[in-house]
Amino acid sequence: MLTEGEKARIEREIAESFDRRAAAIGCLRAVQASRGWVSDEALKDVAAMLEMTPEELESVATFYSLIFRRPVGRKALKVCDSLACWMLGSESLLAHLEGKLGIKAGETTPDGEFTLLRICCLGDCDHAPCLMVNEEQVGNVTPELLDRIIAGAR
Repeated sequence: MLTEGEKARIEREIAESFDRRAAAIGCLRAVQASRGWVSDEALKDVAAMLEMTPEELESVATFYSLIFRRPVGRKALKVCDSLACWMLGSESLLAHLEGKLGIKAGETTPDGEFTLLRICCLGDCDHAPCLMVNEEQVGNVTPELLDRIIAGAR
C-alpha cells in the first residue's frame, strides 16, 4: 500500500506529464526515493494510478536500470561498464570494489550498507571511468577515490 506522501508525489508526477503513462518512470522513482526499491505491491498500486496493467509497468521498471525491483543497500554503487569506461578500467575498479566489500556485482554486503551493481551506461564518457553512488554521479574514478568513497560512507 502506498503512503499518502507517495500518492501525492505520484499525483504531482502525473499532473506534470502530458500523458499518465509518460509519468511511469517518475512515479516509480518517487516510490523508490521513499522506500529504496519498488516492491510488487507498490508496482501494482502505481500501475493502478497510471491506468496501466502491472505487467505494462513491470516492463518499464525492468527496462530502466535505475529502478530497483529488489532491496538494495543504503549505498548503491553502480559501476558503468560502457565501452569507454571499460577501456579506461571499469573492470579493474569493479574488481577493486568486490575485493574491498567482499561481495560480487549484484550482491549486497551483509551489513546492508552497500550493493554493487554494473550499469550499462551513465552517459559520462568524457569522465570515464565513472559510477553512481545512489543518485550522485562520480567521474574519473580511481581505486584511491573508491577507497575514500567507501570510507566516507561507513
